[in-house]
Amino acid sequence: MSFENCSELAVVVGATGAFGQEIVARLRERQLGVIAVSRTAAALEGLAAQDDRVRTCVADIASDDAIERIARTLDRPVRMVVHGPGVAVAGGILSAPTAAVVEAVNIKVGGMLRLARAVDQRLVKGSRLVAIGGHYGFEPTAYAAAAGIANAALVNLMRQLSLACGPRGVTAHLIAPGPAETERLHRVAADRAALLGVAVEEVLAQMRAESSIGAFTTPGQVAWAVAMLLDPEADAMTGGTLMLDAGRRRGLP
Repeated sequence: MSFENCSELAVVVGATGAFGQEIVARLRERQLGVIAVSRTAAALEGLAAQDDRVRTCVADIASDDAIERIARTLDRPVRMVVHGPGVAVAGGILSAPTAAVVEAVNIKVGGMLRLARAVDQRLVKGSRLVAIGGHYGFEPTAYAAAAGIANAALVNLMRQLSLACGPRGVTAHLIAPGPAETERLHRVAADRAALLGVAVEEVLAQMRAESSIGAFTTPGQVAWAVAMLLDPEADAMTGGTLMLDAGRRRGLP
């Protein structure tokens, strides 16, 4: 099936990242035409070449200009929206630059708001607004300041979107993976190792041990969760969070 023959669209921000590439592949399997969004055209070239159901959009979700750029690419109903850009590894709460923390909130929270506004006129009953948050938004640490603060704020945003969009039959969901087996995880581990004065491999081993099954989450598991939200039964999950943390969280609820 070509992009032109797809009756509905998915918009994926952060499409070229470790999560994004897997998510795009899953959504193509669901017969959706995919608008892949990234800040640079070069990063998107490979995705567009893989499948003719993918179209690209160069937009910086940290800027309000992205609203119009994304909106211009839409010509049919948007069934799925996924906001999954990464943020910089800025260090711990005692050393992370204030600007880096503010920028993380702008990308995660401001970016999701911009994305929701870009697609608003194309949403239909059963459309899903999905944000990729993270474990550190629920389990604060002293070594992942930007991710923890931004992802905690994202929880509140998605609940508000659920309340605002619910009467239209549009649902909002947060997926909180992690730590996930990605290049970014290794950068976080390196920062933590430097803070503690130990080897990176020791930190990674400690992080695995925090999981009840001794594992990191995989990008494929995150993509599975995104695709599952397309099922009609997922209506009941609106406003909630899917914890994909491999049994790390200790708090209740």
